[in-house]
Amino acid sequence: MTPTRRRRLIAVALILVGVGLASALALRAFQENILFFYDPSQVVSGEAPVDRVFRIGGMVTEGSVVHETGVLNVVFDVTDFSETVTVNYAGLLPDLFREGQGVIAIGRLNDDGVFVADEVLAKHDETYMPPEVAESLKEKHGSSTPETE
Repeated sequence: MTPTRRRRLIAVALILVGVGLASALALRAFQENILFFYDPSQVVSGEAPVDRVFRIGGMVTEGSVVHETGVLNVVFDVTDFSETVTVNYAGLLPDLFREGQGVIAIGRLNDDGVFVADEVLAKHDETYMPPEVAESLKEKHGSSTPETE
């Protein structure tokens, strides 16, 4: 093998190693930053990760919102009409947040099974519901809102 051919072979090998390393790092970064969506039934059954941030969505249970006096902490329940998960949030809630409405919370589970939210998102008008929440409720209950009898 000539010296020129050897240099080219080494250069090609280094380029391939560099591209492979860059691809591996990019894929790892993407995987760590993906926020998966889980409904309350999946969280209760243990499908949701315990050690990473994810989104939970459903309807805010009527009568479950408790504001702590003197602080911005609020505790409420999110349901998909099959299971219920308690959410603890320290911060200002969106203006449109209320009981009986669709909500998505971003955060993680603590050791007690309570979802500690970093951010809470509420629907923005009377007819809108986040697509993930609507799909989850439709699968669990057959409609996006509970049937009243």
